[in-house]
Amino acid sequence: MDKGKAVMGSGRRWAVEFTDNSASHSLRDIPDPPGFTRSSQEQDDSAVSKQKKDAEANWKAQKAWEVAQAPFKNLFMMAFMMWMAGSTVHLFSIGITFSALLQPVNALRGVGKVFEPYKDNKVDLMLPKLVFIALNLVGLGLGVWKLNTLGLLPTHVSDWVSSLPPAQEVEYSGGGVPLY
Repeated sequence: MDKGKAVMGSGRRWAVEFTDNSASHSLRDIPDPPGFTRSSQEQDDSAVSKQKKDAEANWKAQKAWEVAQAPFKNLFMMAFMMWMAGSTVHLFSIGITFSALLQPVNALRGVGKVFEPYKDNKVDLMLPKLVFIALNLVGLGLGVWKLNTLGLLPTHVSDWVSSLPPAQEVEYSGGGVPLY
C-alpha cells in the first residue's frame, strides 16, 4: 500500500499525495478563500514596504546631517583649548595646534567612509558632505591661524633670508687717503 494514496476498499474517504513534485501546481492555482483577494494583500505589503523605505531614507538623511554638523561642536572646543594654551611656543601649545591641524585633515581624508552607512538611492548626501568638508576646512584654518600666532609660519621676508642670494655691491669705498 502506497503512503498518501487512497486505496479502494480501505475505508478512507480522503488521502494526501506527498510524492507529487510536478511543477504545474503553484500557489496561483489554488483559489482564494471567500472574502480574500490576493491583489489587496500585495498592495498593502507594497504600501507598508514603501513607508518603511521612506522612513529609513528619512532616518538616514537625518543622521547624515548630524554627522555633517558634528565638526561644528569640535571647533568651539578646539578654539577654547588653543586660547587656553596661550601664544608662547611650548610643548602644550604646539601639541594642541598640531592636533587642531591633524583632526580636520584625517576627517577630510575619510569623508567617503564617514558617510558610507547613510548611502541610499533616496538620500542625497552631496549637501551634508559639503557642510562636513566646509566645517573641517574652517577647523584647518583655525589651526593654521594658531600656527601663525605662534610665529611658526614663515610669513615675513626675514624668514626667507637664508634662501635669498647675497646682495650685489653698488658702490665701493677706498681706504683712508684724504682728497684735498
